[in-house]
Amino acid sequence: MDTRELDFTPVPESSRDADQIVRPSTRYWPEVWKRLFRNRLAVFCLILIAVIAVLAIVAPILSPYAYDEADLMASNLAPCREHPFGTDKTGRDMWTRVWVGARASLLIGFLGALAPFLLGTVIGATSGWCGGWVDMVIMRICDIMLCIPSMIYLILLLIVMGGSVQSMVLAMALSGWMGSARGFRGRVMQFKNREFTLAARLQGASGARIVFRHILPNILGNIAVGLSSAVPGAIFMEAGMSYIGLGVTPPRTSLGQLSTEGINFFMLPSKFHLFLFPALVISLMIFAFFMFGNCLRDALDPRLRDEEYNARRLRSLRRALRRGKKVQA
Repeated sequence: MDTRELDFTPVPESSRDADQIVRPSTRYWPEVWKRLFRNRLAVFCLILIAVIAVLAIVAPILSPYAYDEADLMASNLAPCREHPFGTDKTGRDMWTRVWVGARASLLIGFLGALAPFLLGTVIGATSGWCGGWVDMVIMRICDIMLCIPSMIYLILLLIVMGGSVQSMVLAMALSGWMGSARGFRGRVMQFKNREFTLAARLQGASGARIVFRHILPNILGNIAVGLSSAVPGAIFMEAGMSYIGLGVTPPRTSLGQLSTEGINFFMLPSKFHLFLFPALVISLMIFAFFMFGNCLRDALDPRLRDEEYNARRLRSLRRALRRGKKVQA
């Protein structure tokens, strides 16, 4: 065939392999988990979170002292063999109290991050999918509530409901759903006119099934990163409420309450342990969750896969050259 009759120029035989993909083809989620567990910082943070969670569950059970057991004869003891974290002013064992407080702080962190997300997801999905006057009413309510700092909602709700783990989680859900609702609404509006959504609608799928079965999996990566970053925020919020006297009320305790009680003895060397150990545990928890969220975000980013593959390939080539091996170009 005469090439002058064609509307295009055939690719020469020598350049047909020029645009081949160098990186081998892999599935998305197995590659995400592989990259995540290859990251040493992510593995370290996971181990740290697991150790704190196990100690929060097991340590109070194995301890010979109850977290609210007072012994005035053993008050204000420094850390020793019988009391690894010392005792407070009423003789209560700080080792037991710290891990009971870690249990409450972890529970508030997980539920306090999950509850606003679930509530915001339902409201945002309804707003984005229905559109029209429903979307306008819900978004105007969000705009009005976002004009007032969430701390004010939280303080007012805790004053009414009192300080407990359940009231803290409920207050966080009622005061923090607006951001999740706006974010999920935007994602639903972005995907609801895509081809796979239209195909599901033509097959008779309901709106709820399309949103939670077809749209939600496409944004799970962003959701996972957001939740991992919201957990330390909820823990820090509980500590802030404890500082102003609206946190978990005695006899129950939390790391925020213990840190607030210990800060009064911050400048006293003999009682410094009352502040040191609760503050250290809560700092490690927040650090682990924040850093794991950053590592998870990098693992979920598909644009970094090629860069990591090329970097690993370059390192292997350098090692082979140092060993004197012949490397094929």
